[in-house]
Amino acid sequence: MNNNPLEILKLAAEACDDKRAEDIIALDLAQVSLVADYFLICHGSNERQVQSIARAVKEKMEENQISVKRLEGFEQARWVLVDLGDIVCHVFHKDERSYYNLERLWGDAAPVPLEVGQ
Repeated sequence: MNNNPLEILKLAAEACDDKRAEDIIALDLAQVSLVADYFLICHGSNERQVQSIARAVKEKMEENQISVKRLEGFEQARWVLVDLGDIVCHVFHKDERSYYNLERLWGDAAPVPLEVGQ
């Protein structure tokens, strides 16, 4: 697998979808931030599902020789951040997602169409 950020983004979204993550969205941050090229945002309905989604993203990346730079928040499973370099995957507990509302915070970022969760 090449390290095309858009391909990695779609691979991570598939991993989220495989674990029944809800409301999977991607934002293109390239024009609005230096933090990352893309944010992938989704949520699970309980701590176990949040951990399962984050673990699936990590395992899918490792299977494709893509390095996971950091995994934060896994133990608490309220907001797990999976840092893939150009892509940051945010796996929220459903209660935390609306509170932090990253979609609104990064409202200037264009949505990226994904073929998952349809």
